[in-house]
Amino acid sequence: MTPVTPANPDDPTSTNLSGFGALTTPERPPRPEPTLFDVCHVGVVLRATLFVHAALATGVLFVAPTMRGWALQFALGAGVAMPAVLAWLISACALKAPLSRMSAAGQASVSAVLGAACGCAGWALAMQAGPGDLERIGPFAPTAAGAALALVMHQWLRMRALARTPADTTAQLAELQSRIRPHFLFNTLNSALALVRLDPQRAEHVLEDLAELFRVALTETGGSVTLDEEVELAKRYLAIEQIRFGSRLAVTWDLDPDAGSARMPPLLLQPLVENAVRHGIEPADDGGTIRVRTRARGDRAVISIANSVTGTASRPGQGIALRNVQDRLRLMHDVNAQFESRRDGDAFRVQIVVPL
Repeated sequence: MTPVTPANPDDPTSTNLSGFGALTTPERPPRPEPTLFDVCHVGVVLRATLFVHAALATGVLFVAPTMRGWALQFALGAGVAMPAVLAWLISACALKAPLSRMSAAGQASVSAVLGAACGCAGWALAMQAGPGDLERIGPFAPTAAGAALALVMHQWLRMRALARTPADTTAQLAELQSRIRPHFLFNTLNSALALVRLDPQRAEHVLEDLAELFRVALTETGGSVTLDEEVELAKRYLAIEQIRFGSRLAVTWDLDPDAGSARMPPLLLQPLVENAVRHGIEPADDGGTIRVRTRARGDRAVISIANSVTGTASRPGQGIALRNVQDRLRLMHDVNAQFESRRDGDAFRVQIVVPL
């Protein structure tokens, strides 16, 4: 068999799918408007609860004569605010689908009505525990406060939704997915040519893997894919690299089928396995091992990618791929996703946790 020339570790144009020269991408359809009214996230629930109580604590400062009086009145107000804000969040989450089809003005109106109803209901619920000062306050103040705070929350959610995909972020993510480095294409085609006469079927598989990488790299930036789809793409990428590195590259897969349905941004795992090849396998004379493991733990999927590091063989990078992956996870899952990268002895490990 004609040997396939391995990548030169010192060549700055060595394999890097996420750092390729730009190709002209097909014209994309207009991006749909973001859903403005979406409270079905743990991060939103926490921030909404903290915001309402912070507003309550600040308002009580203007009427409480002493610190003790402030604490008592804040506790009384929290008894109304907590059930009210939770009822508003649950109602808004349950109505997410119909609300997402409404205009921003319609969403604001429904938000205010829900806030007013929940504020009044919270006051009525607290009255059952004992009227006291609540009877003197009456239902008007909780109802008006509920509507006002709901409108503030709606405006915050609207700004948050619009900020999730600003122009510069969209451009960065599109750049990641639509660039193919010419040297990678050159090496892959050379590998296929070397195999055409000696092993046509294997050459065909290499070209199929390359075509799939191109297809995913040129697709729309938005949306999400399953973990199973990302693993399949990573396998295709490593299959191409296996042709080039041969026995220098060992790959082990430990996959949990129950974790395969987790959703994530497209083209997320490929830059990580690419990093493992470029910084762990390529510089090492004897190559190394890449281990990919997935696990379902309760309502979370845990993905771990580790590559061996021999002494000082690993070539330091700028961490662009790692930061990109972290930013994309944050944009999609907010605080529901976790990202961690670290060196453990003779291995460099990246771990991702996403909701199932």
